[in-house]
Amino acid sequence: MDKRFWVFFVILLFAGCKTAPPKSPENICDIFTEKRSWYKAAIRSEKRWKLPPYVLMAFVYQESSFQQDAKPERQKLLGFIPWFRPSTAKGYSQALTKTWDDYKEETGNSGANRTDFKDSADFIGWYASKGYYQGFERTDARNLYLAYHEGYGGFKKKTYRKKQWLIRVADRVQARSEKYQKQYWGCAKDLQKKRFWIF
Repeated sequence: MDKRFWVFFVILLFAGCKTAPPKSPENICDIFTEKRSWYKAAIRSEKRWKLPPYVLMAFVYQESSFQQDAKPERQKLLGFIPWFRPSTAKGYSQALTKTWDDYKEETGNSGANRTDFKDSADFIGWYASKGYYQGFERTDARNLYLAYHEGYGGFKKKTYRKKQWLIRVADRVQARSEKYQKQYWGCAKDLQKKRFWIF
């Protein structure tokens, strides 16, 4: 067959494997109804790391807008030439390569991929759980997010105080978590009933 056909076929194959963001990102019930595997991943993360699904999903919304292959925008050389990306962040969780490697080594999840929602959900839960021993509440999305962004060492040094933009973002994460929480309480039982019908 024509070589161009195979190139086109491979492009279509990879495009078909890409997971689209949810149609209603403002409603956690709609998200979990549409993305049943995401719901199960969030529940697994909660059971393992004790992070509530609504906090987890508020993080993902902020970090990647539920974009599977999200990456920081490239910097511009001379104002218009695409240059390097400002960090190695990638995927749903926007985890840095080094932190992701630490996660894989510590959890034994060596095949974890940042573009896989299940792995990203587990990563966020893993990272958040480190704060519980330092007095963080599991529903304190604001401070958990600040520590997620700055690292627990940076949070302890209060480096975020010099970043008013980050504090505003953390406030938005908290507000979204509370919004998702109210929604989730209204549909959690229905989601749980339907869970066992999805394989």
